[in-house]
Amino acid sequence: MIILIRELKKSDFKSWSDLWEKYLNYYKTQLPEEIYKTTFSRLINPEMKNQNAFVAEVEYKLVGLVHYVYHDDNWRIEKTSYLQDLYALPEFRNLGVGRKLIEAVYQASDDNNTPSVYWLTESSNKTARKLYDRIAKLSPFVVYER
Repeated sequence: MIILIRELKKSDFKSWSDLWEKYLNYYKTQLPEEIYKTTFSRLINPEMKNQNAFVAEVEYKLVGLVHYVYHDDNWRIEKTSYLQDLYALPEFRNLGVGRKLIEAVYQASDDNNTPSVYWLTESSNKTARKLYDRIAKLSPFVVYER
């Protein structure tokens, strides 16, 4: 099986939105159609350098996605990269899709001179954390939000 990692493109909207909806459902979240359209348009807009996406494709079918955001950081001169969303269809997990998507973000971040990449996950997400523990360092920080 060949897993192709590539940038998101305009013709991907339906497949991408199906994947993103499955990701949001995992987190028991629903968003209005307007956010889907706005987010997609930002992700494919070459003028918007800070919001980005890759997709994983197998035999012309999208099987995974990753969204990442470059932002300023008060503790660094260069920007940092926030990996905001990562999802692979369940039947394609443990086959390298998630790892390849994260590695694509690592490479894009290095190419953009934003080598620091971070993300959040639920502490109970054991499947994802098995991968994350192999390719990143667990932070000791606790997240609070309003």
